[in-house]
Amino acid sequence: MYLTSETKKEIFKKHGKSEADSGSAEGQAALFTYRINHLTEHLKNNRKDFATEKALVDLVGKRRKILGYLKNKDITRYRAIIAELGIRK
Repeated sequence: MYLTSETKKEIFKKHGKSEADSGSAEGQAALFTYRINHLTEHLKNNRKDFATEKALVDLVGKRRKILGYLKNKDITRYRAIIAELGIRK
């Protein structure tokens, strides 16, 4: 499996407050970005995998909602996570 518990802990430790902090908006956005990048690579090789394409679109929507929440709540945290993840908005 591409996403192990150790990988999740590293993502949350780097982008969240701690490795057990899976509820912060920054940690969730980072996790969604990791999953989006993985699915994008999968779809480059398997272009007719429409179920994965649907899952990718759903993940992008979830990340967009979380980033929208963060933008309305605290613009400095939003700008920091956008720069850290390399997401254009």
